[in-house]
Amino acid sequence: ATVQLIFSLAQVQYSRGFSGSRSTSLTVCHFSAVHRLTCPRRNSPYSSVDSERYSSLVKSVMSSTVSSQTPETLQAEDGHVYGPVVKARTPPRTEPRLPKTLHPFVNPERTLETEEPEAGPPARILLNRGKSRPFIPSVTRILQQTLSPEQIFYLERWKRRMIAELGEEGFKEYTQNVFKQGKLFHSALEDILTSADTWRNKNLSETPQCPPEAQGYIQSISHVLEDVSAVRAIESSVQHGPLNYLGIVDCVARYRGVLCVIDWKTSEKPKPFLSNTYDNPVQVAAYAGALNNDGNYKYQVENGLIVVAYKDGSPGHAHQINSELMSEYWKTWLLRLEDYREHR
Repeated sequence: ATVQLIFSLAQVQYSRGFSGSRSTSLTVCHFSAVHRLTCPRRNSPYSSVDSERYSSLVKSVMSSTVSSQTPETLQAEDGHVYGPVVKARTPPRTEPRLPKTLHPFVNPERTLETEEPEAGPPARILLNRGKSRPFIPSVTRILQQTLSPEQIFYLERWKRRMIAELGEEGFKEYTQNVFKQGKLFHSALEDILTSADTWRNKNLSETPQCPPEAQGYIQSISHVLEDVSAVRAIESSVQHGPLNYLGIVDCVARYRGVLCVIDWKTSEKPKPFLSNTYDNPVQVAAYAGALNNDGNYKYQVENGLIVVAYKDGSPGHAHQINSELMSEYWKTWLLRLEDYREHR
């Protein structure tokens, strides 16, 4: 269309420029690519036009489709109309927070075991809170009182949703049942792991010591128990003297040949990843650090294992925590311990 317009204007100017002479009529035809390729080449009727004379006309027509504004002038005009551009400041990078005092995770006075220990019954040191003993906070208490605002938000939202569905009394009964089932599950595990008979290659959910409420959980982790051996402690208390806290470990045993602090968990929802277990890895690291500094234990543990069991019997998940990860979770535990003391 632009080419046709230029040719039409050139035709008018050409006719006016040669007034007095024989009138020349120029007809603008439609162009066709096919026609141009198939027909013999003919001389254009515009070949005799003085291109230099009409160059200013062509430039003016062609320049009308292009903005005369440059990016700089457009930006200046935009700033005049809408104001200057306010750019968000990049937040400064903050270094990761470190504990004020980095207490060692392992006890340098002890050596790590590399071989299977001698056979013997697993230790079970009861927690004794006598009146004469000063108050020592537990790992569970410290973690509960140092939850992040985000954790508190989601916990409260879950609680409100459950109360809306079950009511106040229904929610209270629900929490009691969860606690009861967890206690029965741990009790059944204790009976199985301390039994003189081997538990491998057996249907553990049908053993006499397994109550009906725990059968699904036991069946869920039966494949994990096949890799557990050399049980050293079950439901045994541990205490860290220098850091002044205590806890009760579920189990200390070898899992696939590696000595671990094992934490048994129940869940209604699948937890296929370690990140789904929230603060449980920090809890395991706190237990291991206390055991390594407790005089009742003559060995050390650098690894952890979190086993999640499901009530419907579906295969549970076993999350291993190697020594490097345990060291990182130990630092997180030291930070939570500092927060607890500052709040108190």
